[in-house]
Amino acid sequence: MQPYELTVAAAAAEMRAGRLSPVELVDSVLGRIEQVEPRLQAYVSVMAERARQEALAADRSQGPLRGIPMGLKDLIDVAGTATTASSRARAGHRADADSTVAARLTAAGAVLLGKTHTHEFAYGLITPQTNNAWDQERIAGGSSGGSAVAVAAGAATFALGTDTGGSIRVPAALNGVVGLKPTYGLVPRQGVTSLSWSLDHVGPITRTVEDAALVLAVLAGRDQDHRPPAGTDLTGLRVGVPRNYYFDRVAPEVEAAVRQAVDRLASLGARPVEVEIPMTRYIKSTHWGLMVPEATAYHEQTLRTAPDAYGPDVRILLEAGALMSAADYLRAQRAQTLMRQEWARMLAEVDVIAAPTVPVTAVRAGAESITWPDGTSESASDAYVRLSAPANVTGVPSLSVPVGRDQAGMPIGMQLLGKPFAEDLLLRVGHAYEQTEPARELAPVA
Repeated sequence: MQPYELTVAAAAAEMRAGRLSPVELVDSVLGRIEQVEPRLQAYVSVMAERARQEALAADRSQGPLRGIPMGLKDLIDVAGTATTASSRARAGHRADADSTVAARLTAAGAVLLGKTHTHEFAYGLITPQTNNAWDQERIAGGSSGGSAVAVAAGAATFALGTDTGGSIRVPAALNGVVGLKPTYGLVPRQGVTSLSWSLDHVGPITRTVEDAALVLAVLAGRDQDHRPPAGTDLTGLRVGVPRNYYFDRVAPEVEAAVRQAVDRLASLGARPVEVEIPMTRYIKSTHWGLMVPEATAYHEQTLRTAPDAYGPDVRILLEAGALMSAADYLRAQRAQTLMRQEWARMLAEVDVIAAPTVPVTAVRAGAESITWPDGTSESASDAYVRLSAPANVTGVPSLSVPVGRDQAGMPIGMQLLGKPFAEDLLLRVGHAYEQTEPARELAPVA
C-alpha cells in the first residue's frame, strides 16, 4: 500500500509508530496529484513547495492531525493565498488572514496541499470544472466537488467542504466517500466565503467515518477524543425510516441499497421505526426563499459593478434574488422556524433518521434533467438538492456514508440525520455500519 492510500487514522498511527514521516506522506500524495489531476481537475491550485515545507515543520508537531495532507475548498481563506471561489469575480484576490477552520487545522498539524474547485461561489450542485473520480464522463457533484474527488482518488487524505443545500454530502455520495454537515453553528465560518448565511455549514470530507470524527474534533475546537467506539452493537437504537418524501422519486438501485443498509443496522441491534417527514411541501420554497436573497445581498456590489465576471448560471440566480420581496424573505424565515420546531418533535421519537443522500447516482456531464419512471422529469440540480436541503433549513447534522454501487459501478450514499449537536451518535452509527463492509478502495483513476 502506498502512503497516499492511507486514511487519516491509519496515517497518524503509522507516524506515531515511526514507520512513516510527514514528508514521505506528503510527497506520496503530491505524486498522486500529479498522476490523476489531468483527468480529474479537482484543484484550483496545488501548493507543492508550501506543502513540503509544512511537512518538514510537522515533524516537530504534536497535534492530532500531524503531517496529514488536506485540501481546502476554494471558499476558505488561508493568509497570503488566493480564495477565488472558482470565479473570475475573485481574480487577484488574496486573503489577509486565515479562516478559523484553516487556523485550527494548521495548529493541529495538518498540511495544506492546495485549494479545491467549487461550483462558482458554491452556487450549484455540479462543479463543472471537475470530473467524477469513478467515471470522468460523469459529474463530480457540487459545490464541494473538488474536495470530494480529491479524497476519493487519494489526491488528499482529507478535505473541507461547505454545505448550503447539500454541497458536502452530494459530492461525497456521488464519489463514494464520507461527508459530514455538522449542526448549524458548530463549526465557525469566519473567513469562509458565504453563499447564504442562514444555511451555510463547513465540514469534513473523508474516506472513513472515523476520519470524519477526527477532523470534526479539530474543526469544532474540541479537546477530547470524539472517535466512535470500535464495536458494532446498536441495540436499542431507534432508526427512523421515512414513509414519505425521502423515498419519493428515487432510483430503484438507490432505494434498494439504502433499505439494505437499514436492514444491516437492524442486524446490529437497531430498531427501524417509520416516521413522517413534516412540512415537505414547504422545503424547497423555504430553502430557496432564504438562499436566493441572501446570496444576492452578499454579491450586490460586484453584481452591480462587474456582472459579466459571473458565469451565466450564477448570474441569473443572483439577478433573480434582487426581484424577491422582503415579505417573501420573512415568510421563508417564519417557515424555517416552524420547520425546525416540527423536526424537533419528529426527532424526539427516534435517535437517527436513515435516508438516501441523493435520489440518483452521478449523471453524465451535460445532462440537464432526469426522467423518472412515472414519466415526470426534474432538473439534475433540483434532484440532487431535494433530499439534502432539509438538513440545511433545519440546521440538524447529516452524515453521508457509502452503501454500495449501482450497475454502472457508481457510488450510492445513505445519509444519517439526527438531533442538533448529536454528531457523536451519527458517527457511531455510521462507523458501526462501515465496520460491516469491506475496506473501501480508492477510485481507480488511470
